[in-house]
Amino acid sequence: MKKVLFAAVALVFAVSCNTAPKTTETEAAQTKAEAVATDLAFVRTDAVFAESEIFKTEGVALQSKNEKTQKTLAEKEQKLQNEMVQLQEKYQKGLITTIEAQRKEQDIQKRVAAYQESAQKQLRALEEENLVFQNRMGDLMQRAIDEINADGAYKMIVNASALLDASEELDITSIVLDKVNELYAADKASK
Repeated sequence: MKKVLFAAVALVFAVSCNTAPKTTETEAAQTKAEAVATDLAFVRTDAVFAESEIFKTEGVALQSKNEKTQKTLAEKEQKLQNEMVQLQEKYQKGLITTIEAQRKEQDIQKRVAAYQESAQKQLRALEEENLVFQNRMGDLMQRAIDEINADGAYKMIVNASALLDASEELDITSIVLDKVNELYAADKASK
């Protein structure tokens, strides 16, 4: 009985393979596109962010500015700490008087307070620049998605960072990236 059933299934399969109409590459691509057409999509937002023209120009410059500022602030802080250590060593060795040590310590403390105030201002300004950049990037991405989905073809577009598994056919990252770059170029041209 199993052999007969197996033979019947094999025969149906063989007949259906032989009688299937031949399709051209164009027809096959169109059929694939229709099969892929769905109301769901996902975007690798981190890839759009990293590969976008706005990041390559403004984002990289901002990143460099952040790193330079952090390095400069760390160097200033280290210099002030070293001055305090050297002052303590001189005092402990009896190379300066107590009054002179106190006067120099007060001077260093004033410079530390001025440094801290300056550092906080610089860090707040950088934080604001970073926030503005992130908001601009988010705005570009949202505008791109809105334009891509203006016809309502997608019922849901999700961030790929939350996906556990999805077909690559649902990935519209490259489309979003192209649109983000197009919108960024238009924004730059209008300024």
